[in-house]
Amino acid sequence: MEPFHAAGIGGGSVDGVRDSAAVLLVGPVISIVRPSFIRRAVAVEAVVEVGAAEPELLLNLSPNAETMTDEPDGDAAAAPPGSRSGDADTPASDAESEDPNDEAGYHVEVGPGDVADAVLLPGNPERVDKITALWDGHEEVAHHREYRTATGTYDDAPISVTSTGIGSPSAAIAVEELARVGVDTFIRVGSCGAIQPGMDVGDLVITTGAVRQEGTSDEYVREDYPAAADGEAVSALIAAAERLGYDYHTGVTMSADSFYAGQGRPGFEGFEAAGSDELVAELRDANVKNIEMEASAILTIANVYGLRAGAVCSVYANRVTGEFRTEGESRAAETASLAVKLLARMDEVKREAGADRWHAGLSL
Repeated sequence: MEPFHAAGIGGGSVDGVRDSAAVLLVGPVISIVRPSFIRRAVAVEAVVEVGAAEPELLLNLSPNAETMTDEPDGDAAAAPPGSRSGDADTPASDAESEDPNDEAGYHVEVGPGDVADAVLLPGNPERVDKITALWDGHEEVAHHREYRTATGTYDDAPISVTSTGIGSPSAAIAVEELARVGVDTFIRVGSCGAIQPGMDVGDLVITTGAVRQEGTSDEYVREDYPAAADGEAVSALIAAAERLGYDYHTGVTMSADSFYAGQGRPGFEGFEAAGSDELVAELRDANVKNIEMEASAILTIANVYGLRAGAVCSVYANRVTGEFRTEGESRAAETASLAVKLLARMDEVKREAGADRWHAGLSL
């Protein structure tokens, strides 16, 4: 069978290769080589024998091939400490594994013993410092991409925190990889927009359940599966807010995939998604309390796996009154940290009483 040739894709010139993507056909697989990873290549030729049992891929570079570099653009060029990227001179058999099922999480990069049984999940990596400042002490154990993890104690209770970045896809990765190293309790800590009157900036919202407007949880279960917060987590968060004297609200949260169109905000040049005008009003009429971007996926996945999860967010904006301030972040962090302490006490009480679940008849 004649070999298939794909040569000079992208115009066959330096600028042509840089300004467009190169496509390599390898058997039935199409690979896209992104232009940001191609530097000053004059021509790339792929020779593949279609249908061969083990296709050969030959890359023929110009005489100036030495000007090419395999260093990616941007932040990826400087791998952080603990990066799982193997050294170029290291044989593949000796390089660190990049198996997502490896003992240390592929993205979060923590292993057994690195984290406590209970982990707080803020989005912003910068919030890790603000959370750990409330603890007795801590140690940063990993930092890879948006995932920054520290472990310490709060009022002598073991506790960890892992930032997840923005949105449900990356939050789901954190839950998956932390669960694999023994974490059984997750508390989402973040900010939100309130959509009910009487909810002030700086107040806390403790989620009891969530509208699954994000798509990540759809990959796990059918769309009519509820995103319910664990009863013990909700009770611990309420008790913590009460003990700390913080104003709070409880109720249903909506989690969106988009900060703009998905939350009824105009997009670029005033773009309005279909139904965006009515979105917030419909949610408000259904007594939904707030909007954020991670809680429903975290709650759903935790429920599927039989784990414990809750969420507490500080109100940064009220979509009804138009008020906006970045206030209450430390209140949410302190409430979540104290809730972990109370959950640990709940677990002790359950063991002493021989009960499977904590309830109001069991004193803390």
